[in-house]
Amino acid sequence: MVATYLKRWVGNRILSRTTRKGGLDLSKMRMFPSSVSMPLRRHGVDPVPALGEVREKEPVHKLAHLFGLNIWVVSGHAEAKVVLSDTANFSNDIRPLVGSDPNKPSEGIGGLGFTDPPDHTRLRKLLTPEFTKRRLARLEPAIEKIVNGQLDEMEAKGPVVDIVRDFAFNVPFLLIADLLGVEEQDRDRFRALGPARFDLSGGGIGVFGSASESREFLFEIVRKQRANPGDGLIGSIIRAQGDEIDDVELGGLADGVFLGGYETSASMLALGTLVLLRDPANFERIRNEPGAVDEVVEELLRYLTVVQVAFPRFAKHDQELFGHQVKKGDLVAVSLSGADRDKLVFGEDAEDFYPRRTVSAAHLAFGHGMHRCVGAELARMELRAAFLALANRFPDLALAVPEDQLRFRDFSLVYGVESLPVRLQATPTEAAAG
Repeated sequence: MVATYLKRWVGNRILSRTTRKGGLDLSKMRMFPSSVSMPLRRHGVDPVPALGEVREKEPVHKLAHLFGLNIWVVSGHAEAKVVLSDTANFSNDIRPLVGSDPNKPSEGIGGLGFTDPPDHTRLRKLLTPEFTKRRLARLEPAIEKIVNGQLDEMEAKGPVVDIVRDFAFNVPFLLIADLLGVEEQDRDRFRALGPARFDLSGGGIGVFGSASESREFLFEIVRKQRANPGDGLIGSIIRAQGDEIDDVELGGLADGVFLGGYETSASMLALGTLVLLRDPANFERIRNEPGAVDEVVEELLRYLTVVQVAFPRFAKHDQELFGHQVKKGDLVAVSLSGADRDKLVFGEDAEDFYPRRTVSAAHLAFGHGMHRCVGAELARMELRAAFLALANRFPDLALAVPEDQLRFRDFSLVYGVESLPVRLQATPTEAAAG
């Protein structure tokens, strides 16, 4: 009782300091209240049962009231699609809640996720041509080379390796670095900038501090390429747009590509491997059944939905939302992981991993509406290539530790596993039995 009281008192004191001048400033918070953490908590790979219970009773649910701000969670699939696509009633502009100085580039928000039209429309048009299926087809050889190169290194390092460290993070990092045109000498610094962006355990100070460092690095890359454009996406946009796009906007776009394509794909590769090791029949299907990897990847995207909540939406005015009165400025958080377990869409077995599910592609793992992930098809290409190569190279892949010893990220916007030790080949006993 005393410990609980002290923890609550200390938390309230810390939080109150973020609201003394000019309202709430998320970037100054050293912790996030436990009352808003439920949509980000999981048991293993599954959302906590409380999220499903809320969805069944109230697909739109008032989660908390903090500092005069109502916080709503939307966990129903149909309701989520409505909110995600509604730019007339909801804004993605988070700047009033982070206290950033727009005159300091490293403190600007940048990217597409926190931008409203018309700026969002203009900036997205610069990225969209780079992510069409025709343009992405040219990356297939590079993806295959990166994946096989990492598998070669794993095989040389074996018989036991860590999928997270030795494969899952390396593949998307190398691909994103190539895509953006980050030079070799800058890559070690670049590599370290991703995971902290999503870790909420240190509050807003950790999240926004890491974001500032990441953007500052990318502004440096943009300034370098402004003088000598490279072959990657940054150089391509500079050649096409010239001074029509400034360094802050281009750095923000590059940051969005990095943010959307590194940690998220790494988490999908690691957690997806864990799910497939639990389900050897589908691991074998990937290897032996042409095209099976496509439906397996789609179901993994739905089942895992590693991006747990969408970019926050803010009500532009007082309005009714599925029978609830939402006030101007209220924060509406769409639970993507909750919506992707909605039984009304995915059936009574929505909590199960079932790749033959005909409606898997209705998932919201990439979001929905104009803020849907622009790199969705690239992510699919990457996951298909990685799981197909992994299944073919190491058909006897198995966990090297009991599953109850695995540690998952406790409080992160992008869910993941910290480490996944695996054995690449069957032991002599297993081989003899086989």
